[in-house]
Amino acid sequence: MIFKNYKSLLFLFISVVISYVLHKLIFYFFKIDQETFYYSLEKLYVIFFLLSFIIIFILLKIKERNFDQLGMSFLLLTSSKLILYYLLLKPILKISDYDATTEKMNFFALFIIFLTIETVVTIRILSEKP
Repeated sequence: MIFKNYKSLLFLFISVVISYVLHKLIFYFFKIDQETFYYSLEKLYVIFFLLSFIIIFILLKIKERNFDQLGMSFLLLTSSKLILYYLLLKPILKISDYDATTEKMNFFALFIIFLTIETVVTIRILSEKP
């Protein structure tokens, strides 16, 4: 019963692990040096994962209490998360010591990956009967 209620969080965890492994492999094969990055890949994954976990957990609680508000809650939580992401991205945008193009692309790729995962989870939650 507990597993059924929180399978969305399990999906998030498995998706993040697969994404992280693929991300590391891409960095390895293309010999991308992460030493100069403002945020390490691991730190970004932890931050993004925690924020996604919180959003999905809140959505699951909202589903239990008021299913009709789920879509709007997702939009509000995602918009709030964008503010936090901008605050994280701000130091990267100000880098002038070296070319931070790869680091910026990495950040936006992670943003897209996690937004996609959250959207898929939300669609699955919405498609379940209340």
